[in-house]
Amino acid sequence: QRAGGLSQAPLARALGMLTDKRVVAVDQPLSTKKTKEPRYRITDPYLRFWLRFIGPHLDEVERGRGDLVLNRIRTSWPAWRGRAIEPVVREALSRLVAERLEVSAPVVGGYWTRNNSLEIDIVVADRAPVATRIHAIGSIKWHETGRFDHREQAVLERQREQIPGGSDDVRLIAASRSGCDASGVEAFGPAELIAAWSQG
Repeated sequence: QRAGGLSQAPLARALGMLTDKRVVAVDQPLSTKKTKEPRYRITDPYLRFWLRFIGPHLDEVERGRGDLVLNRIRTSWPAWRGRAIEPVVREALSRLVAERLEVSAPVVGGYWTRNNSLEIDIVVADRAPVATRIHAIGSIKWHETGRFDHREQAVLERQREQIPGGSDDVRLIAASRSGCDASGVEAFGPAELIAAWSQG
């Protein structure tokens, strides 16, 4: 809002129109506490990529310096991909966790606070936007190397005590590109997540 110079009302109308047309999605924190900390994201991953890496630097491409753009992509790609993959992983998990966790009609989302002092990649609950029960929380680790291990598990164990509705009964989930070495964690890898889309 500050960067675009828009007042509240025109911004709300613009976001509403983009949301209605499904250009923009609105995510809300998922827990047993009612909060209004929306996050807006562009639904099309190709458009997100273009807006992040290409559009702002078209002048470099036009000057024949596409190498600068490519270097920027190579440098920033791992971090950007990690965030971009989160909605895809959550959607795949929504097709998988019911059977694995033996829960009925789960909702999969994430959780964050206003200042991001607590941010949880995966939250599995009985309903949204305000749950009555949290079934599981988890982490998405989508690096080229580095398996999910006991250190990430310890972080999740602390986080499940902090999220509204959390307790020791809340299960732990790891969605990891490179595998999982932690015990007591339900692990999901790339092959399993991709296969989820064939389940309809």
